[in-house]
Amino acid sequence: MQATGLRTHGWNTALRSILLLAGFPFLLVAMGYAIALFLVAWDAPSIAKGLAQAWRLLPVIIPLALVVAALWFLIAWRANLRILEIASGAKRVADPRDEPRLWRLAEELCIARGMTLPRLSVIESPARNAFAAGLTPDRSMVAVTRGLMDSLDDRELSAVLAHELAHIRNGDARLGVIATVFCGVITLVTDGVWNILKAMRHVRLGSGRSSSSSSSSSSSSSSRGNSGGAGVVVVLILIAIVIAVMAHVLAIVLRMALSRNREYLADAGAVEMTQDADAMISALRKVAQRPQLPDVAEQVRALFLHDRALSRNVGWFATHPPIERRIEALVRYAGGHDPGPLPEIAEDPPPAEDSPDPDATLAPWKPEHAPAFAGDASPWTAPAEAALPPRSGQQERLDAMAAFARTLDPEVMKNQTKREEARREGRNPDEAAPPPPRRP
Repeated sequence: MQATGLRTHGWNTALRSILLLAGFPFLLVAMGYAIALFLVAWDAPSIAKGLAQAWRLLPVIIPLALVVAALWFLIAWRANLRILEIASGAKRVADPRDEPRLWRLAEELCIARGMTLPRLSVIESPARNAFAAGLTPDRSMVAVTRGLMDSLDDRELSAVLAHELAHIRNGDARLGVIATVFCGVITLVTDGVWNILKAMRHVRLGSGRSSSSSSSSSSSSSSRGNSGGAGVVVVLILIAIVIAVMAHVLAIVLRMALSRNREYLADAGAVEMTQDADAMISALRKVAQRPQLPDVAEQVRALFLHDRALSRNVGWFATHPPIERRIEALVRYAGGHDPGPLPEIAEDPPPAEDSPDPDATLAPWKPEHAPAFAGDASPWTAPAEAALPPRSGQQERLDAMAAFARTLDPEVMKNQTKREEARREGRNPDEAAPPPPRRP
């Protein structure tokens, strides 16, 4: 079908996705045949008869594989969001007051498009990334990292949220879950093949040790009478291994192709929702600075906005197009402007164990105790301040923020700023401004 607009591009992508999904049942049959070859290899009189016996076992193995797949789908249908939250470390935002900015931007986009607001979750990580999941629009989720929210402005964060909402609206989130489930079934069968191979090897070695005590002529004749010999066993097992490996690799390729084909469409959907191609391009540039979440499984990372390790090229094993190609498409077709690559951000170094005070290098003056503020006109001065142990600069900042939240008095934060400047200059902060009250 020739694509003339965003809608026909969506139809083409959906058609390609259906054709790719149609390949998973054939892979399931191939994996079942590999298991059947393992089961008949030891008693097959010849290679041809072994292949025929394995084929006759398929009506028994395929229904068992379908039952496993059905159970897998049932678990995914009932608990897919919870499983993804556990796998990615995301925590649900149950109250809009917990993340007001994220909630407001997502709600504005959903109201503008007439969509149901999905479940919002936050991953406490400095990485910059996001993903969407869900089998239905009413039971879907959008998760973003803390690093993404901290590094993007409202326009850029709206573009990323629109990208993820486009995945939900286009059915990509559902397709990604289904593809992951299919690939999980194939992987489960592959593990079964390897376990059967190990078990058969141990059984064969055990039978070989037991037969060594008897006469070699009798064991040889009985072995040849029951099977076609070691050559037939080796050939059938090699055929089963090749089929299992090919099915496993093709399952991974199909899952990655399903994800890769839809990223361009989601980028275009984000521009359609926000009418701001520059914001989407700028967001992608900032995401490319620090996208990695190494603790998240590869199957879940395939759902994310970007993954550097899985998008280095547009080969079969790439789940996402490279950032450069996505930005090139936005510039060419959406009229966006590319600011160019940004410098990559290194991982945060772990804090030193011997310096728990983050302001140790900024505070050359260290009082032995914190004296009380003499003026009683200030409402935030605690009369028993001198009797309490000293506080670090970090503790004072937290106390000042808590006092400001209680009183909404801007003088609290102004005084705290003066105290921090005095510390940097080596002066007594109590001479610059009164300290904030301690948190109750």
